[in-house]
Amino acid sequence: MSESTLSPQFLPQATLFLEELVNWERALQSLSWTHVTEQARPEQIAIFSIDMVNGFCHAGALSSSRVAGIIPQVVDVFAGAYEAGVRDFVLAQDNHPADAVEFADFPPHCIVGTTEAETIPELVSLPFADLFTIVPKNSLNPFHNTNLGEWLVAHPDLRTAIIVGVCTDLCVYQMVLHLKLSANPHNNRNLRIIVPENAVQTYDTPVAAARELGILPHDGDVMHLVFLYHMRLNGIEVVRGIKRA
Repeated sequence: MSESTLSPQFLPQATLFLEELVNWERALQSLSWTHVTEQARPEQIAIFSIDMVNGFCHAGALSSSRVAGIIPQVVDVFAGAYEAGVRDFVLAQDNHPADAVEFADFPPHCIVGTTEAETIPELVSLPFADLFTIVPKNSLNPFHNTNLGEWLVAHPDLRTAIIVGVCTDLCVYQMVLHLKLSANPHNNRNLRIIVPENAVQTYDTPVAAARELGILPHDGDVMHLVFLYHMRLNGIEVVRGIKRA
């Protein structure tokens, strides 16, 4: 087995870097819907929600109290957007066949036809839920084998995309980077992408629990922070939240 290529100074340097990331996160500022709509007309703005389904919030092997904790903020983004005149709400949601290849890496979840694959009731109960465009997906990247690409083509005037949901380091990250990387070369579209930190989240598997289960650990706080920062490095606007008037 080859030796590690990590420097002996890796841990001290990584600690210093993480301290900088913490300072960056603590300094995040909120936007207002007034500001958002000053930069783009409501019909040029869309909300993209990722995996706000029962299987990640309320029941099932991948449900998490961390994820359920952002439900009020996600609902608030939807309600604030609607009050601001936004009418495009795209919900990309896990909808796996029973033999999904993804289940080799994650426990079975959100199987087609089960309540786990359904939109959380907190969103369904919104009075404008009839405006939702539901996009079933069978991949961590919401654009693979879905009609999201066609949706973008059909909305050439899109200027602002606001992304909420889970997981920060998985499907949210994939969605955000795909939007950014597809907008840049296509007609040099200047697409503003906003991620409210308080309306995205990821799961947590502490080291001790992971060792006991024989699986890879996943520190939710670290992964949430690092991937938010990496989005920022890629030109994504990461904010604390979006305030309603």
